[in-house]
Amino acid sequence: MTRVLINGVESDGTIPVTDSSVLRGDGCFEVLRAYSGRPFALDEHLDRLARSAKALDIPLPGRHELGQWISDISGSGGDSAVRVVVTRGSVGPGDPAEPVVIVFAHPWSKGEGPATLLPVEAPWHAAGVDWELAGAKVLSYAPNMAATRHAVAEGFGDALLTTIEGVMLEGPTFSVAWVVEDVLETPGLELGILDSITRRVLLELASELGLEVVESAWALDRLDDADEVMALSTIREIQPVAAVGHRRFPEGPVTADLARLFYQRVGRTGEQGSGLVP
Repeated sequence: MTRVLINGVESDGTIPVTDSSVLRGDGCFEVLRAYSGRPFALDEHLDRLARSAKALDIPLPGRHELGQWISDISGSGGDSAVRVVVTRGSVGPGDPAEPVVIVFAHPWSKGEGPATLLPVEAPWHAAGVDWELAGAKVLSYAPNMAATRHAVAEGFGDALLTTIEGVMLEGPTFSVAWVVEDVLETPGLELGILDSITRRVLLELASELGLEVVESAWALDRLDDADEVMALSTIREIQPVAAVGHRRFPEGPVTADLARLFYQRVGRTGEQGSGLVP
């Protein structure tokens, strides 16, 4: 971990044990990638952070100020993951929020090779039911992390969350997409999955390749027809998936082309990329 800013002030990273994030997991967060010291898709991440904080009724500092803190920390870390954590502060029920904004960076690792995913039912997932925090990126990830641990214990790298009826949703910390006969398919946002920034970029890049894109609700057995599968996130970027349960997939050409265009996109926005350009 490099430097830490708390409400814009240099800090050792210490927060009170009475903070809402410690006691109740009450807060929201963002994770950005910094390439060569510059944050990627900063505006998009700030937009999503603002939506999450509004859903939680936590006031944020000004957008320009937040952007400066993120850019400052990004510049200290070279290629890094930049985390922004917003808590309600040390307040009781009904008290006005005293927001705490933590910004820090740490080295990131994409991991070697393709992902392997175990389908795991996620009864805690709203799965399209509208509620107060629908679409918010909140701190309460304990069920998702439990799903990851379960998948790892079964010999997989991570989980693919599904409804109890078997409809595919997302990974615990990533989105998924797949290719069926030159059509890119992915679960739709109406299912209550996170509006992933990397997913947005992927859909734009698919259009550049001339691919048809379909967003919908898909049963897990849709993957029986898939030619290739990919996992998408700030940390994973665009990663091929070799297995979903008993199903096996090659590292296909569409995933490779999308990854190549992704790194070009990073370069076009002023960053030098992560050194992984094919």
